[in-house]
Amino acid sequence: MSTAMNFGTKSFRPRAPDKGSFPLDHFGECKSFKENFMTCLRENRFDNSRCRLQSKEYLECRMDNQLMAKEPLDKLGFKDLMDPPPGRQDQDSDAQV
Repeated sequence: MSTAMNFGTKSFRPRAPDKGSFPLDHFGECKSFKENFMTCLRENRFDNSRCRLQSKEYLECRMDNQLMAKEPLDKLGFKDLMDPPPGRQDQDSDAQV
C-alpha cells in the first residue's frame, strides 16, 4: 500500500463565529417575545416569512437587554418593517388626499 496516512500533521484551529457569541437569556427577559415567535412559527407551518414582526421584536428585546450586540435593523433584514422617518408620514398622507 502506497497511501500514506498523515495523521497529526494538520492541526485544527477553532475560530470565533463571524458575529461573535451571545449570552443565553438566563433570566427570561425575552421569553415572552421568543414564545410569541415560536407560536407564530408553529401556526404558520414554520414559514418564517410570516413571522418577521415577531422575529424583529425578539431581536430588539435581546439588543435592549444586552443579550446580543446592537445592530441596525436594516442590516438584520428588517428595513421594510422599520418606522418611516419623522415628517415622512405627513408627506405620504398629503399625497393620498
